[in-house]
Amino acid sequence: MVDGLVIRSSSIHAAGCYTTRAIKKGARVCEYDGPRFTKDEADERYKDRDITYLFSCGGDKGTVIDGFGTAMFINHSCDPNCESDDLNGRVFIKAIRHIAAGEELTYEYNLYDSDDVDQDCYCGAKKCRGTMFSDDEVRRRAKKARAEAKALRR
Repeated sequence: MVDGLVIRSSSIHAAGCYTTRAIKKGARVCEYDGPRFTKDEADERYKDRDITYLFSCGGDKGTVIDGFGTAMFINHSCDPNCESDDLNGRVFIKAIRHIAAGEELTYEYNLYDSDDVDQDCYCGAKKCRGTMFSDDEVRRRAKKARAEAKALRR
């Protein structure tokens, strides 16, 4: 367990990560750590599992972290108080604003390439986008849907 962080029930999704102390803007909260392997290896390893805690790292989208630690409990929000920061293949979760003691920690997942499975968002934020996908992935999926609809009309 990371000092000052606790896991408990969350209104966003099952369990969440909360801070027991105030965190200053810009501070590292924890590291998303675990075994690393290629995306292809991860796809094979988890092909029959609905839930994974994989995190792309290193900027090449070919390496993933299989995270089973405190950071895996940080839920997605469309109005987050943290963000992920990839530094040479190490992924840190850092505060993007002052976070008061007792707050649930959240960051935008910005998911992509999820094998056409919807990733609906239930964060409850006033400006919830309704999805955990990145803006780029939302655009890619919309373009793909338009192309498929056009092909059906032919």
